[in-house]
Formats: sequence, structure tokens, C-alpha cells
Amino acid sequence: MTEYLNRSERMKQPAALDVARAVAEEHGVCVRPLAKERIDLDTGRVDIVPVPCGSTVASVCPTCAEKNRRLRMAQCREGWHLTDEPDFTPNAPSNDQRELTEYRADLVKAFRLALDEGDEVGAEEVREEVAEVDAELRQLGVRGSLPSLEVPLKAARKRSTRRRQDAPNLPRRPVSKRTVGKVFGGKYQPSTFLTLTLDSYGKVRSDGTPVDPSRYDYRRAARDAVHFAALLDRFVQNLRRCVGWEVQYFSAVEPQRRLAPHWHAAVRGSISRAELRAVAEATYHQVWWPAHDEIKYSGDNLPVWDVRAKGFVDPHTRRALPIWEEALDEVERPAHVARFGVQVHSKGILGGTQEAGRHIGYLTKYLTKSINECFEAQTARQDDHAERLCAELAVTPCSPQCGLWLLYGVQPRGARLSTVPGKCKGKAHKRTTLGVAGRRVLVSRKWSGKSLADHKHDRKAFVRQLLANVGIKPDDQPQRLVWNNVQPGDPNVPPRAHLLLSAVAERRRWKAEYTAALLASAGPPGSSATPQAA
Repeated sequence: MTEYLNRSERMKQPAALDVARAVAEEHGVCVRPLAKERIDLDTGRVDIVPVPCGSTVASVCPTCAEKNRRLRMAQCREGWHLTDEPDFTPNAPSNDQRELTEYRADLVKAFRLALDEGDEVGAEEVREEVAEVDAELRQLGVRGSLPSLEVPLKAARKRSTRRRQDAPNLPRRPVSKRTVGKVFGGKYQPSTFLTLTLDSYGKVRSDGTPVDPSRYDYRRAARDAVHFAALLDRFVQNLRRCVGWEVQYFSAVEPQRRLAPHWHAAVRGSISRAELRAVAEATYHQVWWPAHDEIKYSGDNLPVWDVRAKGFVDPHTRRALPIWEEALDEVERPAHVARFGVQVHSKGILGGTQEAGRHIGYLTKYLTKSINECFEAQTARQDDHAERLCAELAVTPCSPQCGLWLLYGVQPRGARLSTVPGKCKGKAHKRTTLGVAGRRVLVSRKWSGKSLADHKHDRKAFVRQLLANVGIKPDDQPQRLVWNNVQPGDPNVPPRAHLLLSAVAERRRWKAEYTAALLASAGPPGSSATPQAA
């Protein structure tokens, strides 16, 4: 006899979708898979299959975020203590690449001639032909930017490269192509763990909140956060020039308790603390933008779009606002200068040690959280501090295309009718980023000689080879496939619970095959044969 349960007791029972989600999370399956249509071109079979969402935030999908974190750990570990230089010697151009490039040169000449003769139709036909040639060059493996058909109408605006008087000078050495650190004592080849922070904006308490919020420089804090990535680029550039070799790094951007971003970096090779401090003190980033200290338009008094002027005008005088290029012509000094703080922490690390593993774990610890989740407010004072910073970020332009420029009386670059004064969809203005709009993980190009996709492919190749070595062959998979997005409301798409359980069943099968392969490759009890780590 079934026991009677009242409404309160029934509501406490887990829902079927929650159970499916818990099972999926237990087996390492994406908890919010995307439905994709898979078409087998050989048989004509059409299936709706679950595809991992690929989110890097645990609050969205914990399993995908954890997979990404572990992949980043492998990427960091593989490149941090390299002893041999990665080979980046480019291959010689093939005959097909040369011939297509020669043909493109002829097309560019024909395009310029058509423009000179006023033949717009002919010029458009040549433009389409050049686009097809460029696509074919990409397929042939040509990388980098191809020359544009358009001739620049105006020379690039140049700024003075003379160092600021308030910034110390740095020694400048020729940068060699070396990326691997030196060996000390004939056997030690240490690397560096580095942490950089931004300058101070006012005294703060132990919880990160200002001692005097009225004197805390929220404006400078917001601008430093927006331009933090550019400041890091300048630091790496100065560091390479100072030490004289191509310093490589794997780094993550995290917020401090005061909510200012700081930089943790695994740097290949050994660099002295004195050099690191000197480079940090001498590094600055000047923002050559129009002045944006005073808001000129707000509330109901906002610039309006004028059809005749094809731009924004003052709502009362109907006078056109200066466009971005005109506003830059009036700039005589930088609108902002970003600098690092005095706190520079560095430590030498030897590869293959437990200390190196701990620092890799620390470096990737918060990669599964968004910026604002790394430090959650525990008190009303902390919440007020975050609100004031976000309020300042809401009126801080993040790029030349930012719609916030209209609040300061400047038309942003590429302004059009759909541009909303005072609104911008850039990530820098969102609370989840706290002004850090770029990537959380910053990796130099010559770190490991591989991209993140290459590391992911290596892990898959290892598993496939392990299965093949013990005679386990995966089920026959169709080779010629076409993938399509499903349309909203498609009746053929199964419910999410069905997608989750289907993915769980597939994962259980893969795990059983992998476990069997591990046992078979280990050999009989007492055997020394062990497989390599995935």
C-alpha cells in the first residue's frame, strides 16, 4: 500500500529533470546540452543529438566549466617549464599559393583601374572575385591579413613616443628569439610565478571596502579596469625589451577584494625581482581619447539622430556633434594614464615539483567563476562598494564605438540610427565583469606551440590510441556529416531530460570502454606496463 503524502511532502520530492541533471553532473555530462541536427550524407539518416554547451562558468554548467579548467591546467603545465624551443619556422609558400597571390595582384590592379575610369559595376565584380580568391588562399593555409583593396584616405594619426617625464627609463636590449629560460648550476632551469596589481585609489579596510568612500577614486578605478588588458600588453612588451628575450606567459585575470583586477602569470624562465619591479614601475598606458570627465547630456536631454545630417545633433540647437575623428584631432593630452601599483610579487618555481602543481592549481582556481563571483559581497558595505564601482563603469566609455560617448557630446565611431545614446552592449559595463571585458585567460603565442583546441585534440587522440592498442574499436560512426541548428519549436527535438539521459548513456559506454582499455594496457598483475597519463 502506497504511503499517503501531503502537498508539502510531495513538493519536497525531486523533480525528474533535477534528477536527470544530477545524474548528468555525476557522470561529467553537460547539464544544459544544445540540440543539434546531424545528417548522415551516406545513409540520409537524420538524428537530433546533444552537444555540450561549452560554458566556462560553473553556475551555468559545472561539468563544461570543470573540463575547460582541467584543459587550461594541462596547457599551463605543458608550456611552463619547456626545455626545448618550440619550432615556429613557417613552411615555404607552395606553387598554388604563389600563383593565386599573383592572380590577386592582377585583380587589385584591375580594381584600381576600374575605379579611376568610374566603372563601379566592373569594380564590384572584381571585388567579388578577390573575395573568392582570398577564401581559396585561406583554404590553402595562408594566414595573416591580406592587403585591403581600399587605399587609406588619410594617414594614420601619430602620437609622440617620447616617454613621460614621471616614468623611469628602462634598459633596452635587442630581443633574441629565445623563449626558454637559462640553466643555472648545470641542472636547474627555474621559471617564475608573477602577480601584478593596479595602483591605489584610496585607503581600504581588510574587507576591501574604502575607509572613506567619498575620497575613493572610483572614476580612475573604472578606467583602469577598462584599459587593464592594454596595460598588460605594454608590460609584456617592456619586459621583453628589458630582459632581451621573448618572454612567454600563461596568465589569468582575477579581482582583488577591493574589486580591482590583478594579474597572476606563470612566466617561462627566471627573471629577477629587481627587473620585474623596475618594468612594472616604468610601465604605463596612455589613452588618447577625447576628454570624458564631464557628462553633457543625460535624462531626457539626449542627442537625437538627424536624417539630413546623417548623424547625431544637439536636441536644442540641432548642431551636429563632432564625429570621432574630429574629436581626436582636438586631443592634446591623454584622457587617462593607467599604471601598476607598487605591489609586485614574484617567486622562482622548478618544474616537476609539488610547488609547481600547487601554483598551477592556484592560477586556474577561479576560472570556473565569473569575475563578480570570485568575491561575493558579505556585508552591506561591500555591496555598496560594488554598486558604486558599477555605477561608474556604466558611464565609462569602453571603446571608440561605445554609445556612451554621446553623453559627452561626441559621436562614436560608426554611429548610426540604431545607436542609443548612453547605452552600450559591451561586456565592460556588465556587473559580471567589473570592467574586465577581455578574456580571463591570457596566453602568449609561443607558450606551448599549441592552441587550446590542439590540447583538446591531443587528449582525444590519446584516448583513441589507447582503445586501439587493446583492440577496442568504437562503434561505426558516419564519416560524412552535416550539422545544422534546430529551429525553436521544432517538434523533432526531444525534451531536455531525454537529451541528458541520452548523453549519460553514451558517456557510460565510453567510460566502460576506457576502463577496459586501461586494465588491458596495464597487463597482468605485477606487470610494469602502465599507460601514459591522459
